[in-house]
Amino acid sequence: MNEDYLKEKRILIVDDEPELLEMVVSFLKEEGFKQIDTANTVKKAVEVVQKTAPDLAILDVMLPDGDGFSLMKELKQTTDFATIFLTARGEDTDRLTGLGLGADDYLVKPFLPKELVFRVLAILRRTYKEEPTLVQLKNCQIDFARAEIIKEEETLFLTAKEHDLLKALYRNAGRIVTIDALCEAAWGENPFGYENTLMAHIRRIRQKIEKQPSNPVSLITVKGLGYKLIVEDS
Repeated sequence: MNEDYLKEKRILIVDDEPELLEMVVSFLKEEGFKQIDTANTVKKAVEVVQKTAPDLAILDVMLPDGDGFSLMKELKQTTDFATIFLTARGEDTDRLTGLGLGADDYLVKPFLPKELVFRVLAILRRTYKEEPTLVQLKNCQIDFARAEIIKEEETLFLTAKEHDLLKALYRNAGRIVTIDALCEAAWGENPFGYENTLMAHIRRIRQKIEKQPSNPVSLITVKGLGYKLIVEDS
């Protein structure tokens, strides 16, 4: 099975050891992961997540200004993601605390980098199933393979940017995708200054997918944060 789509997921690594951060980032990049964010404090991690929500977070338990357990609880108040705790503390109480909070895995230092990569892929595989060709919304279907919207008996074509934006929204279906994250998905690593252009694209997408674009039910604005795509159950 082609799992390249898993390598497009955004990974956040929070650890205060510079060498470990560099090593983990290096191994993930070698495996093909492209969207990797890092932080060395609780404060920095919160700032990163406010800009770009991760699909999976690798959190150290002991941090200079707090702990990974509290950080996970704080971040999950606003966004949802898979979690691996990465720590030198291997006591059963810590492991059970992390898993009890809803963490997906727990890895004790020192560890083999390849093992971490395998665990990351295993969690992503369980959490994010392969994207279907057709996605059902309230009033239409998105055909990502053909870059088309099927709406009643009409077929509407998506531009490249519209396709990129809808893909980013679908990969986080039901979750808020920030303006910065959407701009990065459509315009690359330097997305600043595209906010107005993004709004114009969102308007055009709504014209294609919504029955009443001025009263959207599938592509929702979350004021001050970003947008959310609501997908119907299959």
